[in-house]
Amino acid sequence: MSRLVRPTHDRMIGGVCAALARRFDTSATTMRVIFLISCLLPGPQFLLYIALWILLPSEDKARAAW
Repeated sequence: MSRLVRPTHDRMIGGVCAALARRFDTSATTMRVIFLISCLLPGPQFLLYIALWILLPSEDKARAAW
């Protein structure tokens, strides 16, 4: 498994789904579809997405810190 960082490429909005897809070794499209389907269910999906967008470092910033 790779480190959880938002990629600089393959982003649509914030790169959160692409980061989770890398982490769980699936495609970014699959992760986006899972997220969209989960939005039909009650829960804090949008808040979680925003929190991950804020908390996960961008790939270029994470490289500079290594």
